[in-house]
Amino acid sequence: MSEPALKERVGFAGLGLMGQGMARNILKKGWPLTVLAHRSRTAVEALVAEGATEAKTARALAEASDVVVLCVTGSPEVSALVEGPDGLAATGKPIVIIDCSTSDPSQTLRLAESLRERGITLIDAPLSRTPKDAAAGTLDVMVGGDDAVVARVLPILEAFAGRVMPTGPTGTGHTMKLLNNFLAMGYAALYAEALALGAKAGLTPKVFDSVIRGGRMDGPFYQTFMTYVLERDRNAHQFALRNALKDMSYLAGFASAASFANPMGAAVRNSFALAVGAGRGEDYVPMLSDIVAEMNGVSLVPKG
Repeated sequence: MSEPALKERVGFAGLGLMGQGMARNILKKGWPLTVLAHRSRTAVEALVAEGATEAKTARALAEASDVVVLCVTGSPEVSALVEGPDGLAATGKPIVIIDCSTSDPSQTLRLAESLRERGITLIDAPLSRTPKDAAAGTLDVMVGGDDAVVARVLPILEAFAGRVMPTGPTGTGHTMKLLNNFLAMGYAALYAEALALGAKAGLTPKVFDSVIRGGRMDGPFYQTFMTYVLERDRNAHQFALRNALKDMSYLAGFASAASFANPMGAAVRNSFALAVGAGRGEDYVPMLSDIVAEMNGVSLVPKG
């Protein structure tokens, strides 16, 4: 797709595992970029050294930008950045906010309506894939919003995305993201339980993998999960168990609001609730396999 001759000024808040790669691609591909520090200054300082500008507050970020990308943990963090006393909305400037976080769809709709009254447009553009894909510019992006607004920001999204998939009006991107994560976390819970049950019966993860890999139940998510199990690579899939529980809790709330019975979703959520309740919330998703194994008196760690 052809890019506009005059590139809009982009703001970015949420320079975590995903956000720093996304922001770097926006900058590398020619957009004037302003960034906001949150938990760590490392990514901010690196981006400033590469040509970005730093804003000290969310309000200043909005004042310096035409479009602001958010990539934070979830709805509470988005609301704080947007509606806080020195937040993005404090300027009253007609910016476009792109929420790439995994947020609660009901809160996305509430916030979009509130911002619309102040001339600010919110669209949801949650992500799929890994920090490695964020750095490579090959993320999957599900985007919900008005067609004209999506068309306007599409070149920015394409700076860090391999695929951009419109899902419908605002809120549908976050809904689709929850369903996507439900499938992913459901597989993670299944893999963890199957591996532990296999170990209980004397089947090692290596034997388990020799059967699954290359068959119909193989796939990219399985392979990154098993990279940790087999190779003990902590960074194979950098998504914290506490965030998995947060997403499955959003799914439970969404199902409840729709008066929808979701027993599978409840079971998946409980798998992660057990792990987080055991104090393992900062571990990554593939490590659920070790937690389930330990609870059942077995180990998946290769001997020797």
